[in-house]
Amino acid sequence: MELTGDQLEKAEEELRRYLPRSLTVYGTLVLNKRVRADPVKFIVDKWPEFRVFICKPQCLQEDDLFKDLIIFTTDPAALKETIKIPSVIDWTKYICLGTDFRHIEIFTRMASEKQVPCNQRAVCHMMTLEDVSRLPSIDSSGISLSSLNESHIDMVKAKWKFSGKEGAAKSMIRNMIVNFPSCCVLDAEGKPVSWILTYSSSAIGMLYTLPEHRRKGYAKVLVHAMARRFHAEAYPVFCFIEEENIVSYRLFKSFGFTEDPSYRITCNSSEFS
Repeated sequence: MELTGDQLEKAEEELRRYLPRSLTVYGTLVLNKRVRADPVKFIVDKWPEFRVFICKPQCLQEDDLFKDLIIFTTDPAALKETIKIPSVIDWTKYICLGTDFRHIEIFTRMASEKQVPCNQRAVCHMMTLEDVSRLPSIDSSGISLSSLNESHIDMVKAKWKFSGKEGAAKSMIRNMIVNFPSCCVLDAEGKPVSWILTYSSSAIGMLYTLPEHRRKGYAKVLVHAMARRFHAEAYPVFCFIEEENIVSYRLFKSFGFTEDPSYRITCNSSEFS
């Protein structure tokens, strides 16, 4: 069933009980309630004692391919039954899925039954900042900070490693820049040389610095600024780091971000052929 109104308030309270493992759906709900964003349906297997919670983006255009279907569950058996329902997942369309790595076999088996190829895009650490006081002090004097705007969409897209599908990546990045918090370092001409964005789950990420501007501490300044802003505005402070990205992992760890080593987030895609 789809949640609306007061049900969403109660769901937010309930999801807090399962933090940090429920962070992806919790963050999506929190962000969607507070800022203008592309429409999302919040679906549960039953109410009020749900075992499966799904954030289902509404793909209004054909290029809306990077809108993740995000799923949290406390009961794998209930998850198996829920994803069989056609109104929950339409296996005839492109699906971009984010969920606990421990449950991915449920989806790959279902995709196999539907004769749909399932491709793993990434496996990530989920790192959270529980105590903002653990942030080290950062000297940002002389550094000009701002937010990204629509004129920066193509620039950010060009530097994102997953932007192979032209229209899809641009649509996703536009939504992030126009609707969600971002921060960037500007050069003397007012052009961004380093930036960080917010995903629809409210995770901070897509951190990037132009090669010629690296080793100046810009990434540290941006992470520090976004973490403090999110904490002040009562957003969860967390990020996804791909397993092979040791540099970013060490950076966020140095800022006091921690993880549950037994927990991983996986991003998979499938498309009916």
